[in-house]
Amino acid sequence: MNMPISARQQFAADLHAALSSRPRNISPKYFYDEIGSRLFEQICELPEYYPTRTELALLQKYGREMAECIGPHAQLVEYGAGALRKVRLLLDHLREPEAFVPVDISGAHLLAASAELGRAYPGLKIAPLVADFTQPHDLPPRRESGRRVGFFPGSSIGNFTPAEARDFLRMAAQELRGGGLLIGIDRIKEPALLHAAYNDSAGVTAAFNLNLLERARRELGAEFDPDGFLHSAFYNAPLQRIEMHLQSRRAQTIRIGETSYDFAGGETLHTENSHKYSVDGFQALAAGCGFSAGPVWSDERDWFTLLWLQAPD
Repeated sequence: MNMPISARQQFAADLHAALSSRPRNISPKYFYDEIGSRLFEQICELPEYYPTRTELALLQKYGREMAECIGPHAQLVEYGAGALRKVRLLLDHLREPEAFVPVDISGAHLLAASAELGRAYPGLKIAPLVADFTQPHDLPPRRESGRRVGFFPGSSIGNFTPAEARDFLRMAAQELRGGGLLIGIDRIKEPALLHAAYNDSAGVTAAFNLNLLERARRELGAEFDPDGFLHSAFYNAPLQRIEMHLQSRRAQTIRIGETSYDFAGGETLHTENSHKYSVDGFQALAAGCGFSAGPVWSDERDWFTLLWLQAPD
């Protein structure tokens, strides 16, 4: 009988695979342990980081219209739920939602946020699901009277490669059949604005990036020079994405258990992409995965957009 792999074992396997590959890269989902989740909440409050406040303003202004798209008695599923701050601006307008199902890989953070939300909405059924939302997972059954609707804010879809984005959207189209998906995208814009958002003057994004190695030290006993890596984030214009890397300051070695990995000076571990989209380009991507385009809500500068996508019947 095969025993299920633990989250720590999966992190170890994926980190070993990342450090063994060339070029070296790892999924950004491993940013979000308890410390990383708190750091990301701090990033969202930074003056340089426009996505969160812009999206919140859109939800405040158009939340009623978005709730009309969602409809009554919905089972609302939030992918990559985090702090559950934004969903409140939808819940305030939803008509008798059947349940709210936040899905997130950071279990302690998710359960604490769900408990806090439950105190604010005592009549709402909340069913938190600790899982990697990009992989198949079991959602609670829903009643016939309502629809299952996805909520994926924060431009997190931009962390996926185009192939990964298609895989997620295809999975969501099946999971949300008969319902829809409300999703946020960060728009293509002036590179200087993007650079500032990922290289904040307070160094919080740098700490968030470097925490991935600190997590490896805490959870896996990784050995490395704590001053041996620096945060590197830049806009790759041909690929229309921000890239985040951990760059080795000099030749050095990371040890995890009995295995050693050598880094040359300047060599990097690629930790995150943040793809930027046009509305037409993203709607075309979603259409290829089974969704139909619906209403679109953007700020006056076209920096950020929330889109309604109708799932197939």
